[in-house]
Amino acid sequence: MLYIVPTPIGNLEDITLRALNVLKSVDLILAEDTRTSKKLLQHFEIDTPLKSFHAHNEHASVEPIVAQLLQGATYALVSDAGTPGISDPGFLLSRACMQNDIKIECLPGATAFVPALVASGLPCDKFHFEGFLPHKKGRQTRLQYLAGLPYTFVLYESPHRLLKCLGQLAEHCGADRMACVARELTKLHEEVKTDNLENLQTHFGTKKIKGEIVIVVEGANTKKPSQKY
Repeated sequence: MLYIVPTPIGNLEDITLRALNVLKSVDLILAEDTRTSKKLLQHFEIDTPLKSFHAHNEHASVEPIVAQLLQGATYALVSDAGTPGISDPGFLLSRACMQNDIKIECLPGATAFVPALVASGLPCDKFHFEGFLPHKKGRQTRLQYLAGLPYTFVLYESPHRLLKCLGQLAEHCGADRMACVARELTKLHEEVKTDNLENLQTHFGTKKIKGEIVIVVEGANTKKPSQKY
């Protein structure tokens, strides 16, 4: 059996009681970065063995892991933060387990884009999750596509590329398009800033940017709010 276990994106208190019980009970924990996961386990006094499972070894690791699961092992899959498979390793293993009739249970829990989307004040009854944009090839094509969507869309971005991304969004969507930048979610210096893309560039251009970044952008032809957030 494979458990997919979300881990906190910042505040360790966001882990669920069920997640802790699963991490204590499984034979092995597959971790995106064993050093990061070890800190989490030590905090909650969990001594379950860890094994590396990340984007660079995902293809090579799936077959032996599936073989061990078929022999009766029970594993948990975790990422550095959030839910495995959401812009993190996990999809290939989940698919292989499904194809081999290995039971999978995905626990509900932390993921960065949901609190960013809800806290943005932008419509979230329907939205598109894009994740990370391509760095080079295909980036402009994706931006052009996203700019025309009639509903909110969500991006992940790294701190050092935030200003470039905001500039490209303003170019394709228009500088007055409303958006939200959420960073350091659940951490001490959490910031959720909603404004038009032009003002967001000005705001974040004056500070040193750290932490994971979620960008939420309103859809095309969305009725404008009467005031800024």
